[in-house]
Amino acid sequence: MNNKLKAALIGGVIVGLPSAIPVLNYCCCIWGIGGGVVAGLLYIKGSQTRVPTGDGAIVGGLAGVVGGVIYLIIGLPIAILFGAAAIQEAWAKSGVQVPISGTLLMILSGLVAAVCLIVLATLGGLLAIPIFEKRKDDQAPPPPPAEGGMGGNYAA
Repeated sequence: MNNKLKAALIGGVIVGLPSAIPVLNYCCCIWGIGGGVVAGLLYIKGSQTRVPTGDGAIVGGLAGVVGGVIYLIIGLPIAILFGAAAIQEAWAKSGVQVPISGTLLMILSGLVAAVCLIVLATLGGLLAIPIFEKRKDDQAPPPPPAEGGMGGNYAA
C-alpha cells in the first residue's frame, strides 16, 4: 500500500469517527486538525527522503476526504435521526416558516461539515511538516543566474 494512502486512511479514521460520535463531535475541529497532523507524521516516518510541505497538505487533504466520508456515513444518519425532528419542532414553536425541511437542512449541514473537515485536515497536514520533519534538504541551492542572461541587464 502506498505510504500516502496508508497515512491518509489512519488519519481519516481519526478525523471521521470522533467527529461522527455525539458529544465527541463537539471537538470536531480538533479531530480534523489532529487527524491531518497524524497523517502527516505517519507519512514523514514512512518516507525515505525529506517530505516537502506540499506532500503534507496532500496527505492531510486525503485524510480529510476519508474522514469526511466516514462522517457522512456514520454521523449524518445520527444527526438526521436525532436532530431533524428537533429542528422542525423548534421552528413550529417559534412560528418561523422555512422553505426546507429539517432533514434537508441536516443533509446540507453534514456536507458543509465534511468540507470543513477536509480543510482542517489539510491544515493539520501542513502543520505536521515543520513540526516533525527534521531532515535537512539534500540538494544544494541552484546557482545564481549568469550576467546578461535571460533575466540580465535591463539598462537602456
